[in-house]
Amino acid sequence: MRRVATIIPLLLVSLSFAEEDTPKLDTGDTAWLLVSSALVMLMTLPGLALFYGGMAKRKDILNTIAMSFVAYCLASLVWFAYGYSLAFGEDIGGIIGSAGKIFLSGVAVDSLQGTIPELLFVMFQLTFAAITVALASGSYVERLKFSAWVIFVALWVSLVYVPIAHWVWGGGFLAKDGALDFAGGTVVHINAGIAGLVGAIILGRRKDAVLLPNNLPLVVLGAGLLWFGWFGFNAGSAVGANGLAAVAMLNTNIATATAALAWMFTEWLHRKKPTVLGLASGVIAGLVAITPAAGFVNVFGAFIIGLTAGPICYFMVAKVKEKLGYDDALDVFGIHGVAGIIGAILTGVFADPSINEAGKGLLYGNPGQVVTQIWSVIVTIVYSGVMTAVILFVAKALTGLKVKEEEEITGLDRSQHGESAYNIS
Repeated sequence: MRRVATIIPLLLVSLSFAEEDTPKLDTGDTAWLLVSSALVMLMTLPGLALFYGGMAKRKDILNTIAMSFVAYCLASLVWFAYGYSLAFGEDIGGIIGSAGKIFLSGVAVDSLQGTIPELLFVMFQLTFAAITVALASGSYVERLKFSAWVIFVALWVSLVYVPIAHWVWGGGFLAKDGALDFAGGTVVHINAGIAGLVGAIILGRRKDAVLLPNNLPLVVLGAGLLWFGWFGFNAGSAVGANGLAAVAMLNTNIATATAALAWMFTEWLHRKKPTVLGLASGVIAGLVAITPAAGFVNVFGAFIIGLTAGPICYFMVAKVKEKLGYDDALDVFGIHGVAGIIGAILTGVFADPSINEAGKGLLYGNPGQVVTQIWSVIVTIVYSGVMTAVILFVAKALTGLKVKEEEEITGLDRSQHGESAYNIS
């Protein structure tokens, strides 16, 4: 009896530990990720569509909006078919995930990813894939054939976004190297920024390369929707309703507000007037720069990241682009690429282990983290740049890339879609 009396408590303790180790659905985490997924979807449609559409010329607004719409639709199907499996499936040599979950095979209603349904995790990550390729469209607007864009989206999500997502977030070699990217500095913004730059160079200049927004209130509305949706982007990447999500949300707001003001005052000093377009651009620069760091740094780190990104991105757009001569129509590289690089590297400086024990930066005794961050940036730049060029040349061989000069003059709304945004009699 004494032995039984001793064994029973031990069995009960063992069972309790086993229960603690078994993943359980958390309704609070699930509710937050449902909301976050919807917020990130909102970033593409209508946020980015309106932001880019308002900046394009009047005769190209519908085509610009359509590029975001079709990007979201195509990325959704690629992700469901094989993108999720290859990005987040069991790691194969640090390069790609397994094909075990193609067409979401084996992902059941009760399958869990941590404390949330795996199907919800699929949806959350789908929205990231969609906005990443949609961001690149800003470099190509007003001159890319719509048929070429359709081909580009399907191939780019498959061959560029999916592998890089696996390398950083799916257990690939950059994750094993210790690269920190909380919500997409490398995977999303550097990736899209480099794709934009390479595409702009290959496409060549537009006949009229002046950026003269057709509807600034639309741009501001789009920027506001992006800022709002970005809370789901960054705070949602905590994958739970917890303190880390709160830190990421606050950091996102502080860095963005700081960058917007820093851009505004820099432009005010440089050009003597603070433009509304500049203020909206500063918002995006801040949102991008804090994305990789949102769940790793404290509020002071977020403030410095925003303060750094605003002026640097301003001069990249206002001066450097003009000197280099490439036609990045809506400044995807100058804002997303450059701010993404700034944020990724500064994450290695400001990562605070008291915020997130997974990250320890230079200021907290780990200078090697900066080296790791730079390595992840270089890998992303090289791979995204080379593969984007290959994909664009494939699209060129299939349909051609650039519209004819007369089609560009007429406007892509008419030449590509047979429509007009403003049917004023």
